[in-house]
Amino acid sequence: MKKTLSRRARLATGGAVLAAVAAGTFGTVAANASAPDAAQDSAVAAAPAAAAGKRDTTTSTHLTIDAATEAAQAALKAAEKEGQRVTVAVVDRNGNTILTMRGDGAGPQSYESAEKKAYTAVSWNAPTSELEGRLENAPNLKDIPGTLFLGGGVPVTAGKAPIAGIGVAGAPSGTLDEKFARTGAAALN
Repeated sequence: MKKTLSRRARLATGGAVLAAVAAGTFGTVAANASAPDAAQDSAVAAAPAAAAGKRDTTTSTHLTIDAATEAAQAALKAAEKEGQRVTVAVVDRNGNTILTMRGDGAGPQSYESAEKKAYTAVSWNAPTSELEGRLENAPNLKDIPGTLFLGGGVPVTAGKAPIAGIGVAGAPSGTLDEKFARTGAAALN
């Protein structure tokens, strides 16, 4: 059954759509038409110099995609040499995944585990095998979302500050996973 709108309803709906389009167009034109004056330009140019003296900003070091790929490939090759099928994940300082490489034949659970191990290692700036021991005194640590306190994750540092994490999962032990992750980290130095 087809329902038709009254003439009044059609006019009201059309008018509302036309008003919305006009408002959007006017906002776009107005935003593009405004230009900062010379006083604003000089204030913007002076802002970086003022910020440098006040220490309102910080600078951080990040791993490039090429470096992350090099580390992951080194870890995968080390695992393959020992007949292990693993997944390698590299995360940035904020725990965001830069890349994840799932080796041939790696189990489906290894993907998420590798990412969580990398995240955990960079979050605490410590290998996940060391962090496992902390669970004895603080068992609730394992409840922090996105973490995994099993061997296989190592931080990557620059000037003692963590800049990335490498996680490996899929080998029969966390000790092996961590050995491969350390190989990946060593490829960066």
